[in-house]
Amino acid sequence: MFFDPTYLLCVAVPTILLMTITSIYVKSAYKKWSQIPASSRMTGHDAAQRLIARAGVYGIQIQGVAGNLTDNYDPRTKILHLSQDVSGTASVASLAVAAHEIGHAQQDAQGYLPLRFRAALVPMVNIGSYLGWILIIGGMFLSYAGWALGVNLAWLGVAFFAGGVVFALATLPVELNASARARVLLAESGIISGPDEQRGVSNVLNAAALTYVAALLTAMLQLLYYVMLVGGLGRRRR
Repeated sequence: MFFDPTYLLCVAVPTILLMTITSIYVKSAYKKWSQIPASSRMTGHDAAQRLIARAGVYGIQIQGVAGNLTDNYDPRTKILHLSQDVSGTASVASLAVAAHEIGHAQQDAQGYLPLRFRAALVPMVNIGSYLGWILIIGGMFLSYAGWALGVNLAWLGVAFFAGGVVFALATLPVELNASARARVLLAESGIISGPDEQRGVSNVLNAAALTYVAALLTAMLQLLYYVMLVGGLGRRRR
């Protein structure tokens, strides 16, 4: 199973190519617009502070986080984590990233349903990512040993992996909505101005959205492989 050429050609290679191309595109878009200063001269940290009030979210703390493009909002702790480049740089890219995370904070404050749905999926996905492997491998061994129950057990493992596809699918509207909120907040607050800066913000946010599309496609490829694998196991039983 681990050295199956079908997995290599249909899942591993396409996934590596897809993630590599997406990563290059995202980094290229961010690099380009991180070198273009915003006319407002506001850093990502300054913009986040202003947008917290503009978005109507309160009790949000802003903290630094190590790494590059590691910015995130944690709804459990109400902490907005900004990387050093975003927090301390007055660039169009920094404003786009900071505003996107404020968009997530606004979703949390308003009880945005897709965000709640995605959060509810997290425990199932975490369990399924480990248990799915065990069930599929265990089911295959039982099936080869002559136990009819093995196929059913393997299908249960596939069902757990399907949760990853549902999670990736649920993530898309959450991220796209956060980006839409970011554009509105930046425009209405006057932090960005002019068509060039608006285009830059859109380019950065659209590039970031592609990472979630790539994650969904990858999850779908993996699920399809497992469906074919277990489906073939069931046909051999007959």
